[in-house]
Amino acid sequence: MESRNHPRDKGSEACMHEIKVPGKLFIAGEYAVLEPGYPAIVVAVNRYLTAKIAIAEVQTLSLPQLGLPDVSCRFEQGKVIIEDTDARLDFIKNTFEVVHNYLLEKSVKTQPFSFTISSELDDDASGRKYGLGSSAAVVVAVVSSILKLYGEQLTVTKKLIYKLASIAHFQTQGSGSCADVAASTYGGYIHYTAFEASWLKEKLKGNKSVLELVEQNWPYLKIEELEAPTELVLAVGWTGSSAKTASLIKKIEPLKHENPTIYEEFLRRTRDAVSSMVEGFQHNDIEKIKASVSANRSALLDLSIETGGVIETVSLEKMINIAKRYGAGKSSGAGGGDCGIAFTSKEKKELLHKEWRDVDVIPLEIKPSE
Repeated sequence: MESRNHPRDKGSEACMHEIKVPGKLFIAGEYAVLEPGYPAIVVAVNRYLTAKIAIAEVQTLSLPQLGLPDVSCRFEQGKVIIEDTDARLDFIKNTFEVVHNYLLEKSVKTQPFSFTISSELDDDASGRKYGLGSSAAVVVAVVSSILKLYGEQLTVTKKLIYKLASIAHFQTQGSGSCADVAASTYGGYIHYTAFEASWLKEKLKGNKSVLELVEQNWPYLKIEELEAPTELVLAVGWTGSSAKTASLIKKIEPLKHENPTIYEEFLRRTRDAVSSMVEGFQHNDIEKIKASVSANRSALLDLSIETGGVIETVSLEKMINIAKRYGAGKSSGAGGGDCGIAFTSKEKKELLHKEWRDVDVIPLEIKPSE
């Protein structure tokens, strides 16, 4: 996450802050990460959402790429009133509320501000999603930007940004691991274990103080930054179609109750693959990392068979089989579309990209964010 300050017109004391927040890709641990104590690896990537914020006379919100260049909004008794009913504003509205209430509890006097978001996380031509976690990047951008305005009165840490953003994201979506929130907050490769979702649900239901909530230890939560081997090259291919994450997750729910033994075996295999991959990162063992990718893919394929959900589409299968000749690959995130990832070498990356193009998989010039 990058931050810049830009002076405004001469004679004005207001300063415009610019925050760049990276998108994310899942590397390993999908689905299992939704269970308490099961880890995943995610990576923040060099496609960014850019937010600009400055103190203003009236509160305004601008999202020109969504056709919402000038949205009026205001705060009333801890609630945000947005003069537009577009559902795409829900994440921003809830995040404004969470951060506003946090600031009030910290006795920070708030002021109106202008806030603008632009994004390079989706396909420029069609607007179709790559699956880079745009909603998570939005909430992280909102939290980071508003806290930046009042930075002199606060101690702002990545953990604080992550927790405030996770509260807002969870409130809006009602579920999820918030691994994408962690990636957009911390950057780079992240070894991540989610908080216990039922615990956070209960806390939010009880209208608990935001300040108290962020200061608590969150059960199971673990965020560890990983350093990748210098010779490890990430390749990303886009299938051209978007995945429906929620519908795929719903297909897995019955398996937990109808065949818990198979589900627990999936969890075990995924945990072992993620643990092995972390060891590969820690010991600079690229072959171990590649083997872990393949092991996680195998567990996901078996899960797909058991649930009848399509995690690996025909396009994903083609791109992964090509990737095996140059390293190792798998679907990223929920599967069913969006992107696949591969680990390869610098020398083989262009050959891999060429073969992907031959089967209508679009290579994306994406690498881990700094």
